[in-house]
Formats: sequence, structure tokens, C-alpha cells
Amino acid sequence: MRSLKFLIVIFLAVNFANCQAQKQPNIILIVADDLGWGDVGFNGQDKIKTPNIDLLAKQGMVFNNFYAGSTVCGPSRASLMTGMHMGHSTVRGNPRWTATGKPVDITKEDVTIAEELKKAGYQTAMIGKWGLAENLEEGRPNEQGFDYFYGFNKHRPAHHYYPDSIYENNKKLVIDGNNWKKKEKHYIQDMFTDKAKNYLRKQNDKPFFLYLAYTTPHYELTVPEESKKAYRALDWPLREMKPRHYLHDKNGHVTYAAMVSRMDQQIGELMSQLKEQGLEENTIVIFTSDNGHEYDNVKNEFFNSNGPYKGRKRDLYEGGVKLPFVVKWPKKIKPNTYSNHISAYWDLLPTFCDVAAMNPTANIDGISMLNSFKGKDKKQLIHDYLYWEFNEGRGPIQAIRKGKWKLVKRYQKDFELYNLDEDEGETKNLASENSKILDDLKTKLVDARTENENFPLIKLNPNKK
Repeated sequence: MRSLKFLIVIFLAVNFANCQAQKQPNIILIVADDLGWGDVGFNGQDKIKTPNIDLLAKQGMVFNNFYAGSTVCGPSRASLMTGMHMGHSTVRGNPRWTATGKPVDITKEDVTIAEELKKAGYQTAMIGKWGLAENLEEGRPNEQGFDYFYGFNKHRPAHHYYPDSIYENNKKLVIDGNNWKKKEKHYIQDMFTDKAKNYLRKQNDKPFFLYLAYTTPHYELTVPEESKKAYRALDWPLREMKPRHYLHDKNGHVTYAAMVSRMDQQIGELMSQLKEQGLEENTIVIFTSDNGHEYDNVKNEFFNSNGPYKGRKRDLYEGGVKLPFVVKWPKKIKPNTYSNHISAYWDLLPTFCDVAAMNPTANIDGISMLNSFKGKDKKQLIHDYLYWEFNEGRGPIQAIRKGKWKLVKRYQKDFELYNLDEDEGETKNLASENSKILDDLKTKLVDARTENENFPLIKLNPNKK
């Protein structure tokens, strides 16, 4: 009898140990704002120093074909949170760009990453720029599955780096001593980093999801002076920035580079905190951006922020939607590797569900990337196509990617068809030479979307009340 009891105890102990070893991984998703594909060292940037982000790339896997949900932040973040592309998303444009001119937020019917992960036992936190609760109602992070929130609900307040106030959960807090007009006292990116580090210090044996959405390097261009020192010494040509709504610092090139490098340094601090807490081995860390760059002048490039690609923010060419993307997962993802799997923002929700050993609740557009994470591209499900639409000043514009082919339809312009395998810069329109492919993609362009009264594909007037 004693032997039987002993065996039972050993069996239970082994199973407990196995359960501990198989604990669901923590997930940290870090998103920059308006950071171009080419603004990081691992994608060839040689002026702006990003050693900590580049280290993540060496320790993990770089995705060479990862795309934003949209070419501007609001709809892109909605796609990220809900697993829907622009043909089905609740939010398809930034606040003013709706049929009524009134902002549209995600709703209680939308199922977010945070809501899904909470069902799997995760703690959830959102720190930084949310941008999906312009109406301060059901779109707020605490109403969308996040246990903790510190940041901007709306877009416009996030345009300033020394805000007078910030939200913690659903409470608006005054930031002591801050003056956004004079750019005094606490730099909000520093505060986001401190909150994220404090959040890590509080973690124990329960899995967590931390969504850290920096506003760097979105306009306005400003950063504490100590971050500029290394770049001032390089004697770069002056690109003078004029302060208007955005209270830019004068020296654009130096400021932009310093903002990115300060964020990189803070990501390094976060990774050190993760290691100090003993959480590194069981944490997935992802770094990416929300859409293409805005700062670099594509007609007179200095940083080459879009690398070999055409366009920038507000374009549906590659430079507007292709993103830097790196994922690190110790002992699960082989270090210093890459994947050419074609994926997008709407794939992260099902990927995180897959990681948490659950299925998504809603019928979504995303496909889990987990097999690609693990180097099993041959087993990875692939998209039939990726779809985008965008309707601001030059809109409406639509685009679709199917394998190597990319179709772009601009307002009152002919269709553009590109072979991305042979022409990644989208320089040669092949529409007249490939009628069968063109017809197929034109059909998909129609089938990819459902009508949405808030976001019709007609010319919009942002001043309409």
C-alpha cells in the first residue's frame, strides 16, 4: 500500500512539473507609431542606431512579408485587436474620415485579443496609444478586455509628448508639472516605459499579455535634449521643422533619429526587466510598427525609411503598409532566422489564441502564424489574399496582394498590377500584360469587402458634421 501511495505521489509530482513546464507563455507586443520598414538596423538602417531592437532580431525571427492592417493608425490598430482586415473591420478610417464626419470606435460586439486571452486565464494590460475610443464609451480598453490601461484613448491628445493629462483605466489623471505647449516636464514615452517595467515587476505565475504601444516616432517631433547628443555631433544637413499643430523641435533629422533611438533604449530596459524578473524564457516578445513612415521625404530621402519600397504612410504601396516585424521566443523560435510567410496585423489574434491553446471566438480574417514562428513554413496555412482599403484625401484607394501579385486601385485611375517577386519597388505596371490575373484580382477586390455605411467607397468630406 505504501508503495502504491508513493507511486501516486511521484505521478502527481511529475504531472505537476510537466504542467509547470508547459505553462502558457507570456506575450509582449511592442508597437511603434509611424516607424518605417527601413528605420531599424535589421532592415538595413545605417544612420539611426537601434541596437536593442536589432538584438531581438538576432535572438528571434524576422518576418520579411508582414503588413499593417491599414496605412494609418486607427484602422490598423482595430485590425490588430479584432483580427479583421479592412473589408470587414468596424473601423476602416481615422476619426474624421467617416460618412458623417463623426468618429467610429470598435464596439462591444468586436472580440479583441485581450478578451480572447482572458478566457485562457491571461492577465491583460494596455499601455500607450489606444486610439479606438474617441467617444470614450464602449471602445475603451477596460471595456475591451484589458485589466489595466494607462495611455491615450483618443488620437489627438497622443500628438503631444508632454500631455497635461493621461488616462489610467477609466480615470483621467493630471500629470503634475506637464505643459504640452511648452513641452515640459515628463516625456510621455518615459512614463509608458516606467509603467511597463512596473507591470512586469508585479507578475507572478499567471500568464500575461502586455500591449505596449509607443507614440514614437509619430509627429510631433520632439525628444529630450540628452537623446540628441550623439546625432548632433554627426553634422547632418538641417531639415528645419516648422511648429504648427505639431510643436516640432527645429532639427528634424536629429530629432527623428533621437526619438527612435530613445525608444530602442527603453525597449532594452524592458528586456532587462523581463530577464531580472525571471520571465524571459517563457515570454514571446514581438516588435513592429503600425503603418509606414511619415517623416522621410520620399523625393529626397535621408534615412531611406521605406527601404526599397514605394510610398509611405497614407499609401497602399508597399512603403505604406509593409512593416518591420521581429518575434523572439526562447527555445521555441530559432535565433537569427527569418520567414517569408505573407502575413498581416489581422493574423496576430489567431496566433495568440493558438499560443494559448484556444480557438478564436469570432469568425475572423486572420490565420495563425504559429507554424511559421516555429520554423514550420511547409505546414503553415496561407492566405488566399490580403486586402486593404483607405479613404482619406486621395481616396478611396484599394489594394490586394495574392502571392507575388499586388493590385492597386486608386480613385479615378487605372488599375495597377505589380509582380512583387520581380519588382518589389512597384515600378512597372503589368496590368495590360496579364489580363487573366488582373480579372481574378479585380473580382477579389469586390468580394473582399462588405458594405459599411460609415465607410463607403466614395469621396469623403472630413469637414462634414
